[in-house]
Amino acid sequence: MKPKKATKETQAFARSVGRALRRAAKAARKTARMHNTPIYIWKDGKVVAIKP
Repeated sequence: MKPKKATKETQAFARSVGRALRRAAKAARKTARMHNTPIYIWKDGKVVAIKP
């Protein structure tokens, strides 16, 4: 079975999801700074805590 081509609708959806994820990350960093807590991210196959 051949893979379906990406339509304009799916591309627009993917762009909007990307924007939403960046917006959520920005809000998470802001909240972490406000409460002086670390943010946990996946880096080099491990979960690490970073200060925002």
